[in-house]
Amino acid sequence: MCTTCGCGSDQMRLDGKTLRQHENFDYQNHQHNRNTIDANTHDHTHAPGMHPERMVKIERDILAKNNQYAVDNRRYLFEHGIFTLNLVSSPGSGKTTLLVKTIQALQEKQPLAVIEGDQQTDQDAARIRATGATAIQINTGKGCHLDAHMVGHAMQRLDLQDDSLLFIENVGNLVCPASFDLGEAHKVVIFSVTEGEDKPLKYPDMFHAADLMLLNKCDLLPHLTFDADLAIEYAQQINPALQVMRISATSGEGMQQWLNWIATGCHKALMTKHAAISVENQV
Repeated sequence: MCTTCGCGSDQMRLDGKTLRQHENFDYQNHQHNRNTIDANTHDHTHAPGMHPERMVKIERDILAKNNQYAVDNRRYLFEHGIFTLNLVSSPGSGKTTLLVKTIQALQEKQPLAVIEGDQQTDQDAARIRATGATAIQINTGKGCHLDAHMVGHAMQRLDLQDDSLLFIENVGNLVCPASFDLGEAHKVVIFSVTEGEDKPLKYPDMFHAADLMLLNKCDLLPHLTFDADLAIEYAQQINPALQVMRISATSGEGMQQWLNWIATGCHKALMTKHAAISVENQV
């Protein structure tokens, strides 16, 4: 949690604009300042020697506030038929490369946009924009994850299309992002074969929170001692319902399965939206 992991209380930036936590967003009326959006990443308290009960209360308060923003995000996305995926991983998992390949395969078929999260630089957002996709960068400074408030602001700035696809590429970290709901349909954890097989056991909260695990860089398996079956066994030991796909953005292995999974999610989001509209019209 933020009160114990040491993630930063400095200001975060949204495509170069400073953000302050107290600014509210309004999806319906889009009332915000597009030139300067001010706020802190979250309300932090990093008091040395803090009593454990006080720390637990602060953690609960942080999550409660975040979850309310996530409810607002999810409602907006649901009402507009936008299928949203929160991509999470350790640094170096190949997440951005996989996302670029995914966008290149989908952008002629599906309107999409990307919210890119990093502590510093806009290099990953630049890679996404080079594909022709719309992307917005959130720099969290010392913050170790995106939260629902940041994502809500970014969603407004993107002016998302109805019936589209939204990727949220979270900060590279398997700890805090597990606890922060952003309003997404699914968390997708990218786990590289260049990491240890026991990563799910070391970071169980993330694998428990995810609905899908992409075992990435599988083209490298012939050159490694990594036991893919054992890694999957560990992940499903933590989360028996976890779907798993073996994938490689380089060789293309598993990419069609991944693209089909996304297409199914987009279709369900569209059908759910229309069903809700139909019910509303009958009332």
